[in-house]
Amino acid sequence: MVTGASGFVGRHVVTALIARGHDVTAVSRALRETAPWTGSARQIALDLHDPSIDPVSLIGTPDLLIHLAWPGLPNYRGLFHIDRNLPDDCRFLRRMVDAGLPRLLVTGTCFEYGMQDGALAEDSPTLPDNPYGVAKNTLRLYLQSLCSEQAFSLQWARLFYLHGPGQNPNSLLAQLDAAIDRGDEVFPMSGGEQLRDYLPVADAAALLVRLAESPNAQGVFNCCSGAPVSVRRLVEQRLRERGASMQLELGRYAYPDYEPFAFWGVRKRLDDLHGSSAILHEA
Repeated sequence: MVTGASGFVGRHVVTALIARGHDVTAVSRALRETAPWTGSARQIALDLHDPSIDPVSLIGTPDLLIHLAWPGLPNYRGLFHIDRNLPDDCRFLRRMVDAGLPRLLVTGTCFEYGMQDGALAEDSPTLPDNPYGVAKNTLRLYLQSLCSEQAFSLQWARLFYLHGPGQNPNSLLAQLDAAIDRGDEVFPMSGGEQLRDYLPVADAAALLVRLAESPNAQGVFNCCSGAPVSVRRLVEQRLRERGASMQLELGRYAYPDYEPFAFWGVRKRLDDLHGSSAILHEA
């Protein structure tokens, strides 16, 4: 079962699960006449943030719950992550575990590491510095504590920077694509020298599915490329792919103050499960 199934990551995870022969139940806030994923999945409409709804009576207890739902992104600094999303997620997941859920895979975020530069491994300290990172990190700590009381398996996948079909229109590459489509001559951006860890969303979905197919693997896993790339290089690469000759207005915007200047993930734990080349080739 996948929550947030119609979201940016969810639609690709559902597609990858179906392609590998899994029986999938896709949970979203509303049913879709035209599913955003490829293949056939059972659809269930459920607002996970409505406390009056008993989720177990509607969706039952699957063999594995892949919990991707988290509204409000990419606003990382909104307090609603702590005020609403965090308690709602704790309540929903606690109900599922109390009903006998055997396995749970939840997506976290690289923002759990906070303002740390350099290569970030799963055993790096968590020092979240914005409400989104704080909420996700607290949810992880809550679920780890719940594991000591309840017999269920927990996998926590920290997502870094994803891009691809279905991404939020306010994200960098989506804005760039829109500017290209409009025929803009100039694209305003930051200085572009900051280093990030970017991964196509289809590759991230393949990594999540392989993690889901590894029931004995537990704990925290970085879901990332493992390679730093500058924002400017990423933009220039997209311009070449699109055959666009747009002028970059570098330095128009200040560098974001909610993320470190240069960081990327270490992906050894996930790669050791099946081998990165096999995973990404199939993606």
